[in-house]
Amino acid sequence: MADYRVGVLGATGTVGQKFIHLLRNHPWFRVTALGASHRSAGKKYRDATNWIESTEMPDDISEMTVTTCEPDQMDVDFVFSGLDAGIAGDIEKSFAETGIPVITNARVYRQHETVPLMVPEINPDHLELVRSQTFDSNGKGFIVTNPNCVCIPLVMALNPIATAFGVESVILTSMQAVSGAGYPGVPSLDILGNIVPYIGGEEEKIAREPMKLMGKLENNRITPASFPIQATATRVPVVDGHLLSVAVKLKNNPGDIEKVKEAVRNWKSPVIDLNLPSAPEKPVRLYDDPRYPQPRHQSLAENGLQVGMGRLRASSVLDVAFTALGHNTIRGAAGCAILNAELLHAKGYLG
Repeated sequence: MADYRVGVLGATGTVGQKFIHLLRNHPWFRVTALGASHRSAGKKYRDATNWIESTEMPDDISEMTVTTCEPDQMDVDFVFSGLDAGIAGDIEKSFAETGIPVITNARVYRQHETVPLMVPEINPDHLELVRSQTFDSNGKGFIVTNPNCVCIPLVMALNPIATAFGVESVILTSMQAVSGAGYPGVPSLDILGNIVPYIGGEEEKIAREPMKLMGKLENNRITPASFPIQATATRVPVVDGHLLSVAVKLKNNPGDIEKVKEAVRNWKSPVIDLNLPSAPEKPVRLYDDPRYPQPRHQSLAENGLQVGMGRLRASSVLDVAFTALGHNTIRGAAGCAILNAELLHAKGYLG
């Protein structure tokens, strides 16, 4: 049985708390160090944290003393990073250079040519990129990232269709939960009874990151996919769960929507046989009822790691249209990072 000592960077923040929540009772990973700002360092975690998770703070975690986010302050095998992108770059690099692997939710290294941008069910072979990283001369320290919280449900819903028929172009509108803005999120007078039709920087990430995720690994480099994505990112008065409305132009339209549905239903995760502890049994579920998926009812399916698809239908403008739902702080953030770490262990990258 694997037994890794794990640190959490940005442990007092929203994503850091989600890491702690999801890692309770994990069979492989034990949280043994908590890193945060100098303002929080030296305090008990319970005193340093405004705990916003719906479950109680774990007793053992509450008594731990918070340290600064520095490698010499953490005696761990690897770290999860929930740091804000504004400070993550240098901190994560310092851990990797010291020989401590970093599995991060931050965007800083997502487009670095030797850093894999990972969703285990989509591109597990991309982990090979870590062997080309030069952060640590001994090769022990490296960085692995997970994508933007919209890109994950998008590529998971799109991949079975792209594998069967190819993709020419995508148009989507995201309806993003307020928890995606962190705590305290969006001011109540801006979001209650309202929709904010723009999220700064989001549409660019939605257009860019799937190209790397769905690209091919060739000669230790990613040859990106090349279809255009036109995205409109909106913020809606929902607590958790990003819902996407997607239309797709196919390279090879089968002319029968039932064949597209069959491709989705028959798609198998490439990592299902690895028995990763957090991996959902069914990563993508296609609903027949046109009312589903809904954030309130389906975002926590399979512990928040399943992506729901619905309303898969022929499109009179492009070829097919559908909705897709992903829990933004679990599948779209901390949960995906934990799955990445489990895959790293299963493939022998964590020692």
